Amino acid sequence: MRRPIIAGNWKMNKTASEGVALVEALKPLVADANCDVVVCVPAINIPAISEACKGSNIHVGAENMHWAASGAYTGEISAEMLQEYGVEYVIVGHSERRQYFGETDETVNKRTLAVLAAGMTPIVCVGEKLEERENGTTNEVLDRQLTVGLAGVEDVKKVVIAYEPVWAIGTGRTATDEQAEETIAYIRKKIGELFCPRCAENTRIQYGGSMNAKNCKGLMAQANIDGGLIGGASLKAPDFSAIVHFDR
Repeated sequence: MRRPIIAGNWKMNKTASEGVALVEALKPLVADANCDVVVCVPAINIPAISEACKGSNIHVGAENMHWAASGAYTGEISAEMLQEYGVEYVIVGHSERRQYFGETDETVNKRTLAVLAAGMTPIVCVGEKLEERENGTTNEVLDRQLTVGLAGVEDVKKVVIAYEPVWAIGTGRTATDEQAEETIAYIRKKIGELFCPRCAENTRIQYGGSMNAKNCKGLMAQANIDGGLIGGASLKAPDFSAIVHFDR
């Protein structure tokens, strides 16, 4: 059985004090969750959020990480820096990192391997743009992203995959339950080809594309969807907790 994982991606939102207030509001609401609960927060907030999450069932994640252990990479964050504050998850290759900051399948792969080597869990994002969906090349895009992005991974079960159709991120547009299930089933099939069918069955795959309190039940009812990578809805405790309790 794959344990569901609901991860919030705060993006560039919340000061440290605002983030702590959000976590404090969230803790009692998700204390009895039947899934893994993660908040991925801006790097500058990690010390404060890590302290606020102590003693709770909320795990701390980062929104990005460099593949090098140290060096002349101005503005970047290393694994050791994250580990010092108890970070357990790292988002890798989010579409906004690809779009605005030059992330490629190759650098996604470098970051993924570095996160795994540090003993943390990468949440590796894949997904197609609107024109790719409309011209029927979604599967080709996913094949490339998964083949290159996961190259050299020894145990894919230690990776969380987040399928995020780029056309549904922050647009209010969401893939239908059937679209999300069909595409995530394809991703699972591809992981089976790249690794092994049993590996694929044990790999958690999230949906990330405007999942919210209203549509989460239908999405989470799908056989292949193991959780959500939540953007805007993760910034409000009631909304995020409603998704965490998708099974109620």
